[in-house]
Amino acid sequence: MRVELIKWSMADKQALITICNQIDRSYLSDRLPNPYTEVSADWWLHRVEETEGKCAIFREIVVDGKIIGTISVEQKADVYRKDGEVGYYLLADYSGKGIMSEALRQICELAFQELDILRISGLVYEPNAASRRVLEKNGFVLEGTMKQAVIKDEKIYDLCVYGKIK
Repeated sequence: MRVELIKWSMADKQALITICNQIDRSYLSDRLPNPYTEVSADWWLHRVEETEGKCAIFREIVVDGKIIGTISVEQKADVYRKDGEVGYYLLADYSGKGIMSEALRQICELAFQELDILRISGLVYEPNAASRRVLEKNGFVLEGTMKQAVIKDEKIYDLCVYGKIK
């Protein structure tokens, strides 16, 4: 199975909508609209066009010619500008197959080459063991835990802060 990271384009809008309406949102930010509409996709794809390669790297995760998820590194601002935050999600049918670990390896390499950053941070809800493993497999180190830092579906979670240095 070959994992490819491909730049998002407006031509991929329907795939984006489908993925965003099918993914497990248990440990994702609430800023991801639900349901995910054509308006949501247009807004996000325009944002990708504006920031790609300048302060962010956005990629679709493609396996066997099918878009199955997304991954990005977005450079922070102000005094945090040498740090980028990674974010990702994958359709459930493709979880546990090493796809995200490979996608993360590739996006870190790209981000360190193309963005003016020295580190990449990954923020993960404490019970999200799968995502934590993906980061750890790629050399991210648990730097600390922010206690009671996240509320999702009326549950309070600790937030694990991971980092990888260039």
